[in-house]
Amino acid sequence: MSALGTVVRSGVGRRRVQTLVIGLATMMAVAASVLGGSLLVVSGAPFDDAFAGQHGAHLSFRFDAGKVSAEQLSRSEDAEGVSGAAGPFRTATVTPRSDGAGPGWPITVVGRGDPGREVDEVTLLDGRWPAHSGEIALSADSSLIPTMGMEVVFPDLPGGPTLTVVGVARSVTQTADAWVVPSQMPALTEPGSGGYQMLYRFTDAGTAARITAGAGAVTRSLPQGAAVGRQSWLTVKQTVERDTALYVPFLMAFGALGLVMSVLIVGNVVASAVGTGTRRIGILKALGFTPSQVVRAYVGQALIPAAVGTALGVLAGHLLAVPVLAETEEVYGTSSLAIAPWVDLAVSAGVLGLVAATAWAGAWRAGRLRTVDALAVGRNAPAGRGRWVARLAGRLPLPQPIALGLARPFARPARALAMGAAVLFGAVAVTFTVGTGASLGQVTKARAHDAADVTVPAPPPDFGPQGPGSARGSGPERQPKADPAAVAAVIGADTATGKHYSAAKVRATVSGLTGTVDVIAFTGDASWGGYTMVSGRWIGRPGEAVVPTPFLAATGTRIGDTVTLNGLAAPVTVRIVGEVLDPRNDGMQVFTDASTLEAAHPDLTETSHHIAVRPGTDVSGYVDALNRDLQPLGVTARTGGLGNGGDMVVTLNALSVTLTLMLVAVAALGVLNGVLLDTRERVRELGVHKALGMTPRQTIAMVITSVVVTGLVAGALGVPLGVALHGRVIPAMGDSVGLRLPDSVIAVYHAAELLPLALGGLLIAALGALLPAGWAARTRTATALRTE
Repeated sequence: MSALGTVVRSGVGRRRVQTLVIGLATMMAVAASVLGGSLLVVSGAPFDDAFAGQHGAHLSFRFDAGKVSAEQLSRSEDAEGVSGAAGPFRTATVTPRSDGAGPGWPITVVGRGDPGREVDEVTLLDGRWPAHSGEIALSADSSLIPTMGMEVVFPDLPGGPTLTVVGVARSVTQTADAWVVPSQMPALTEPGSGGYQMLYRFTDAGTAARITAGAGAVTRSLPQGAAVGRQSWLTVKQTVERDTALYVPFLMAFGALGLVMSVLIVGNVVASAVGTGTRRIGILKALGFTPSQVVRAYVGQALIPAAVGTALGVLAGHLLAVPVLAETEEVYGTSSLAIAPWVDLAVSAGVLGLVAATAWAGAWRAGRLRTVDALAVGRNAPAGRGRWVARLAGRLPLPQPIALGLARPFARPARALAMGAAVLFGAVAVTFTVGTGASLGQVTKARAHDAADVTVPAPPPDFGPQGPGSARGSGPERQPKADPAAVAAVIGADTATGKHYSAAKVRATVSGLTGTVDVIAFTGDASWGGYTMVSGRWIGRPGEAVVPTPFLAATGTRIGDTVTLNGLAAPVTVRIVGEVLDPRNDGMQVFTDASTLEAAHPDLTETSHHIAVRPGTDVSGYVDALNRDLQPLGVTARTGGLGNGGDMVVTLNALSVTLTLMLVAVAALGVLNGVLLDTRERVRELGVHKALGMTPRQTIAMVITSVVVTGLVAGALGVPLGVALHGRVIPAMGDSVGLRLPDSVIAVYHAAELLPLALGGLLIAALGALLPAGWAARTRTATALRTE
């Protein structure tokens, strides 16, 4: 081994604490960066690959067949900016039942003679494309569970047509729930209903503004009001990427904290090694080492633990990605757990390059030292530094060890500043994590709507093989579903009932969107039920609705606009009066009053009841008494709300705690490194103090007190910075999943929490100083006095 290699190896082995600090700091930065970068790549790659391979439609339009002809639509493909078009295809919204099972959900069926090629090439996953009437291909994303050979019945249509599933397919831009041959469409379309579908690709469709411009060019030559719905490929892409995109702003924040902390700690460790090893540097130069070799030696001592930390960080990033990516199943046949190798290489090279540059900046001073000066310099700080602070602290009515500790940071201000920076970022991480947990709790509360004291859950839908009300079958006789009005009457008759509302869920479609939306119909005032408003107001009268942000984005609507709900017995038009925070069903929900749906005659048996009891009522006793009255109806009440929080919140909280603990550990080790260097520099001074009567407990108090000022100042600065970081990251997380977050989700810090959080900096500093304090207390007086 070369002489330079021997020096590097000796330095790494001798400075174990510094080696551990650099390795852990690098591991933290790499783990968060690899996780965030991998999620950013993985979230979009499957969709982008499938979209390019299947020539996905940039924009899908649905038109009213009564207001525009097929010939007019065919001419729209010559509009400015259109590079390709497919259609017009006849389309209809129908409600099927598979093999007699019920109840059915509405789906969008499109008549296409083949899977297409130039625009929206539908990929067959199983079976074949329908070849004649009586056959249907279901989308893999359809509400029906697609099974080859399954019979799909349409009992609400004239003649009750029955189709056989011959294929399972997928459109990358989700243009339909099912496909049939064009000759089948008349049997699936009621007189006076149905429409046309047109699919377009544009020369430039990279932004929402470009899509809007393209839509304007397409509809400019068509009759006013002919277009009844549209869907952009950007909206579909955002939906596909939503699960993993949520984590990216969150992980970018932790990655940035880790990177900055790595730079600070590496710079501090190398600079401290140079400062405490000045005499050693002089010896190396006297033995013939050139300035360049000295610099390389100290850079190498930083790069070795950084390389180990980088390798461990890559492994940790992959392991942490598993529960996050497990939130998304396989997308378009591509494993969602694949992590791009180039992300590992880019992050590793970037972090190691940053460590090398930082270490070089700290080691450059070692290379510039003259040999004679380095050999002549001792290890102690200049005698006059911090004397005035020591004299001032000595006049305070404090025990002498405490006064000596409080004055110590001013003797080594640069080192105290470096330790303070490490504590600062630890305090920022703790404050950010506390706020993130509180914000996620608010989102969970908004999702669960658990403001009720007592809930009567809705009976589960009947998807049995004979369907509801069927008299066939050999199993036990089914109990009829409870009448919601009868349940409400029992609840209202109880004198302990305060407020009460019921929520019935039905499924409908919206023109221009595939799949179904959940329509939640309320009977009674549900404004107290835990629904968090973002903007607008709550439902005030029939015909009004509130919707989540993703619904507004997907439909291109805003407060004041109207949308039409299809797939019921009759179309229902509602006016949007408010925007509500609700991430369930990807935000594709409509909340309205039950009387709004009277004309559509939907099945409202899937109804839950929510109760607030009168003040002073024993909830458990109330539930027991209520269940005795509800037993004949076949439903059961329980305490609390429905409690639907979601696994993603649990995963985010676990990630934030894990990454924060890593940052706090790095910060504490940074303090440990600084205090250890300071204690070793002062070992002779400690021996003098012990010779004059300082006890081990007083020694511990003096060492820990030396970081009190640093911890308090860093904590006081870290709390507002953590609050500011939370105020930037949480809205960005909401934007990544298409949600606008109200102030109640963002403004989660309370004055009573801020003081304990500010003291968190002191706690981190004290934890880092414990080990050096114990070492100083255990050092024998004679040994300390003999140490140079």
